[in-house]
Amino acid sequence: MWEELYTAAKRVQNGRKISDYVEAGGVAAAILSASGQIYTGVCVDTCSTLGICAERNAIFNMLTNGEQEIRKVLALMPDGRTGPPCGACRELMVQLMPDSYREIEIMLDYEKGKIVTLGALTPEWWI
Repeated sequence: MWEELYTAAKRVQNGRKISDYVEAGGVAAAILSASGQIYTGVCVDTCSTLGICAERNAIFNMLTNGEQEIRKVLALMPDGRTGPPCGACRELMVQLMPDSYREIEIMLDYEKGKIVTLGALTPEWWI
């Protein structure tokens, strides 16, 4: 399944300058929902705080399509490596699934097959 998520993220990653103020696609993400559907998103970076991370973009895509449970998350960085979601993305996942967020699997290093749970990355929630 991780290979499918990696491929899905790679397919949408097209890093590019949109205008003098907006860049998109430097980071891409793929989310596996509870139904087995893969949702993707790219980061949108702006010169102000209007941008969005790839992971949250993929989560919003999932929510738009009527789903709300995440099983796996893969974020593909501009250099082709994978990495963990930022604090804002982690916070959204925790708020979305407060009773089961700890079980969400995160691909840390695709090349090495290193996977952690969101519970390991976010052991204590602030609320």
